[in-house]
Amino acid sequence: MAVIASGIKAPVGAEAGEVIAAALKKLRIPPSAVAAADIHKTSLDARKRGSMHFVHSVCLELKDPALEKKLCGRDSSCRMAVSADISPVISPKKRGGRTVIAGFGPAGMFCALMLAQYGYRPLVLEKGADVDTRTDKTRRFWETGELDENSNVQFGEGGAGTFSDGKLTTRISDPKCRYVLETFVKFGADRSVLTKAKPHIGTDVLRTVVKNIREEIKRLGGEIAFETPLTGFSIQNNSVRSVKSGRGEEECASLVIACGHSAGDTFRLLHGRGVTLEPKPFSVGARIEHTRESVDRALYGEHAGNPLLPVGEYQLSHHTADGRGVYTFCMCPGGVVVPAASEKGGIVTNGMSEFARDGRNSNAAVVVSVSPDDFGHGAFDGFDFAKNIERAAYRAMNGYTAPATTVGGFLSGQPTLKGASVTPTYACGVREQELRDIFPAFVTDALAEGLQAFSRKMACYADMGALLTAPETRTSSPIRLPRSELGTASAADNLYPCGEGAGYAGGIMSAAVDGIRAALAIMSQYSPC
Repeated sequence: MAVIASGIKAPVGAEAGEVIAAALKKLRIPPSAVAAADIHKTSLDARKRGSMHFVHSVCLELKDPALEKKLCGRDSSCRMAVSADISPVISPKKRGGRTVIAGFGPAGMFCALMLAQYGYRPLVLEKGADVDTRTDKTRRFWETGELDENSNVQFGEGGAGTFSDGKLTTRISDPKCRYVLETFVKFGADRSVLTKAKPHIGTDVLRTVVKNIREEIKRLGGEIAFETPLTGFSIQNNSVRSVKSGRGEEECASLVIACGHSAGDTFRLLHGRGVTLEPKPFSVGARIEHTRESVDRALYGEHAGNPLLPVGEYQLSHHTADGRGVYTFCMCPGGVVVPAASEKGGIVTNGMSEFARDGRNSNAAVVVSVSPDDFGHGAFDGFDFAKNIERAAYRAMNGYTAPATTVGGFLSGQPTLKGASVTPTYACGVREQELRDIFPAFVTDALAEGLQAFSRKMACYADMGALLTAPETRTSSPIRLPRSELGTASAADNLYPCGEGAGYAGGIMSAAVDGIRAALAIMSQYSPC
């Protein structure tokens, strides 16, 4: 095994050897007792600009395992390292048909990979195209306004995360997270994702990683059918027996629903077959753009521009007087705001960064929490609430040009692009628009209060020339598919909802982990075909 020692402070620019030496000194361990050592995680503490430093955790493999346990017992900053190995319990029972996975985003991808590694030869049905074709179609939309409703920022190989910053941060603490990180590195991600406290792959690298994982699934006997959505399935005796798609009807051992949060057609298919769906809270708002340099100055002061410091990244939150949450989400340092619509007649924005994060602007979603008490308690009320905002924006713009205004214009109620301190990056163009004509008043009132609160926390938010581009409506799924302790839906004992679309994840990491959980649950029920 190994020990993780946390809280090791080191100055900016310290070498790995110096950090490891500091850890040994702190723990009073002689170098002769160490078999191997490496930095496990690194984060920047920039709260006091005069004493900025990195905080590391160090992985130590000691020659004497008994000393590792003793060390964890006497020092609260130490814990035993968790292995990334996953050892499934595989049932000896046989079941006819193949395991079918609907969706090839992070949840479906890692579910398929895990099953393929243990001989299950899964079939993946993906509505969108492979990542290269999907990228071409998405670029065409950005350049011409010609939207392919099946292949876009939301749908296609890799899911919505493929056109993002590729963040691998998560609030869940699950040993499977290490497996996911190591898998990404194995298939092409930079090794820094293993050690950074806020790791990211970048959209440019992620597209290659996604393809490599796809080829591994195929090599192991799995199959991915692109541009082939799930169109139906049959249930007999509380069990899914077959699935329908453009391939025809096929026998099914189990069905995994790993669609993304925008898959309205899949949600309605499930609802029509008696699967329970519930509305859940989510958030809506806009993208805010600042220059990358202004974000760095706000965070690092006179140290901004130091190449040893990471590109500035932040997370802000505020609660209004009536308890509504306003917060920043999916911050993309050195990135761009992208057109992310998946249905004609609606505008959606999102953020995207490449691995280098070296673009002129940085952007983040600034969003307001909404709940069924705001939009209704019907299964699709949240979905329709978001769609109405997207359509209102499209009508106001008469196309995919996005409604926008400076922060000062929004707060004053006089929308304008004059005096903007940034050049908009939204590929379909922007035009000044009153955001209060697009969102309900309770959203814009909370957004205004949140922006004013953030201006007191972070200097760049006091810039009235920063740009708001709207709407951001796809923060998370507005629907949850309730499931049992075994991970199955009530309608069938072999129907497994998982990932972000099912309401059980909030990003690439948590979705991937949830897909692995679904795979492990399937393995516990029947053996490979």
